[in-house]
Amino acid sequence: MKNLSINDMTNLILESSAFKNGEQIPKKYGYKNSNVNPQLTISGIPKDTKSLVLIMDDPDAMGAVGKVWVHWLVWNITPTTIEIKENSTPVGAIEGKTDFGEIGYGGPAPPDKEHTYIFKLYALDTTLNLKEGASKIDVEKSMRDHIIAESKLTGRYSP
Repeated sequence: MKNLSINDMTNLILESSAFKNGEQIPKKYGYKNSNVNPQLTISGIPKDTKSLVLIMDDPDAMGAVGKVWVHWLVWNITPTTIEIKENSTPVGAIEGKTDFGEIGYGGPAPPDKEHTYIFKLYALDTTLNLKEGASKIDVEKSMRDHIIAESKLTGRYSP
């Protein structure tokens, strides 16, 4: 990461009208239900941001399936984006492949018990030269040394 001040790291904010940080994600956003992404609001984007990256994953899957499960990868989100509407992808953004083997949003689907889902938002000083369907590893590798701010929103989901 670049040299960041505390202000750079705390200005970027990711929220949702569907659930508050740390609270329950409504069932309709689950993979086995409507499988639509929740509405997300973005604020505090640093002025030198060239693009945004959103990664949603499930670290609790490590105990159930032996890895952090990737649910959504979206990159090259324009830095003027202040909202990602429910059941939509920002215009011009590119989506990667989830661990469901699909491109696009894959909602919560805990196989065993309640899991925590983390929506991570990154402000970058560049755009990523990756094709649709790229993996989380590819995205993280490409954005290394380009993160100027980050934020996260956490929700819980029960089977």
